[in-house]
Amino acid sequence: MNKPQSAISVFNPDLTDCPAVARRIDFVDHKAEVPVHSHRKGQLILTLYGAVTCTADNEIWIVPPHFGVWIPGGVSHSAKATWNAQLIYLFVEPGAAALPEQCCTLSLSPFVREIIARLACERADYAKETHAARLARVTLDELVVMPRQKFNLPVSTHPKIHTMASALVSQPDDRSTLGEWAKRLALSERTMSRLLTRETGLTFGRWRQQLHLIVALRELASGKSVQNVAAELGYDSVNAFITMFKKSVGSTPAQYFAQRRTTPP
Repeated sequence: MNKPQSAISVFNPDLTDCPAVARRIDFVDHKAEVPVHSHRKGQLILTLYGAVTCTADNEIWIVPPHFGVWIPGGVSHSAKATWNAQLIYLFVEPGAAALPEQCCTLSLSPFVREIIARLACERADYAKETHAARLARVTLDELVVMPRQKFNLPVSTHPKIHTMASALVSQPDDRSTLGEWAKRLALSERTMSRLLTRETGLTFGRWRQQLHLIVALRELASGKSVQNVAAELGYDSVNAFITMFKKSVGSTPAQYFAQRRTTPP
């Protein structure tokens, strides 16, 4: 039995100079881990089902269903997809659209999702003045007006903050206090607090809450129950987890995914 390939091994977007090309990726057929890489074209990662977590620009980005994360060209990035993830990669030629110069998460309208999915059916070397070229133009025109969402977690390159962040990302149920982390890193609690705020723009409590939101969105999108996710994040009760989730996104997990429900093929 052949081992699954990495998702980046099946298509090189820089071999075409078309304004926008799209490819559909089913992670049943590919490795969940996408190694660090970069390309000339900018990339929008759109989820059809499941979720993917990206690391780029010293930040971690979650891409739940019906959202997309935008990564400008030349930015090194990696990704980890849930086992059931179905994605579309949209690659955009530099200068083809007035898209952000920094990584961001975009909330995508049903029309934009559908037209990107339609573009994924076209060849990567389509000619000018063809139907595919017109699809690409409409896609880019619509994409630039999509609203941004905050499904990202700042992760500093500062060695002490990076050490703490790496530990909590791998073990998000760790309930150590800021004072306990400061002691482990040979800092005073006050210095640790100032350093974290300076490096990430967030207090320790807000940073960890954002981490929990990102992990929760990814795990819930993979099909795990609210009860299991709450336990994996170290919450004393399901209600406490739901309260955090609702405070972060404005709805309960059930409401959030019901509003964005997608059916696997």
